[in-house]
Amino acid sequence: MEGSKLYVGNLSYSVSEEDLKELFSNHGEVKQVNVIEGRGFGFVEMSSPSEAETAKGALDGSDFQGRTLKVDEARPPRTGPRRDNRRY
Repeated sequence: MEGSKLYVGNLSYSVSEEDLKELFSNHGEVKQVNVIEGRGFGFVEMSSPSEAETAKGALDGSDFQGRTLKVDEARPPRTGPRRDNRRY
């Protein structure tokens, strides 16, 4: 794993940043947590790529608050204009 930032998907909408921090801190030092409200996903940044790899291995596919977590390395944000496929 190159980076230390993880994408965490299939979250319950009631999950807080503190909930995720507590869950991921069992697998290393958590530097930052960002839950995207109302979208069911978030991001967790670990202190090193090896800790991120450990957390991913331990938590991907695990049950958390009744949901099966999807944990993967976060992709860098898109650059450039977004395509708008809507037709008017």
